[in-house]
Amino acid sequence: MELLEGEVSAAVRKRTPGRKIRKKGTTGSYKAVKQAKKADKKAAKAIKKGEHGRITPGNAKKIIGVAKVVGPVIAPFALHAVSVARERYERMRARRLGVPVDELGSFTGRGAALHARIASDAGALGELREQSASTEEAVVAERYAERTAKRLEQLTSAVRAAERMPAQRRRSAHRAVDAELGQIEDDLLTRFGVARSRR
Repeated sequence: MELLEGEVSAAVRKRTPGRKIRKKGTTGSYKAVKQAKKADKKAAKAIKKGEHGRITPGNAKKIIGVAKVVGPVIAPFALHAVSVARERYERMRARRLGVPVDELGSFTGRGAALHARIASDAGALGELREQSASTEEAVVAERYAERTAKRLEQLTSAVRAAERMPAQRRRSAHRAVDAELGQIEDDLLTRFGVARSRR
């Protein structure tokens, strides 16, 4: 015997009194919709109070509470990470300047690379004096070293003075010092018996 459409719906209602019939697989989306509505209500309430997007005393207390718990745990790791990063940065700077890490503090400012080159050239002059075999070579090397050492002192003063100059003038002063250092280094290499490669 066939049931009419009205009789079927009445029979279903009897079996599920007071419950809504949901299709299979809709519970997840139902919960998401419910949570979204709840978040919207909360945001609307905060906007109504004028607290949306601002730090309130309640929010501040929550943040401080979290910081008190998480801070002591994270602080040692953060300090270690900062010290490792600092050490790597100093090693990189020292390698770029061509000086040992413990001497890095001597070469500061925008002319640090030039100061490092001047110090290196001054050291090379000392080695040139020591390497002279005969007395005649020693006299020539000594004269050259004295003359060049004075010039290196002048270049050091020029680099220091350029630190206080406007950027454009400082750059041009640094270029001039760089060119003179290039000539001194070429001359030193020649005196050490190293032929300069022509490009």
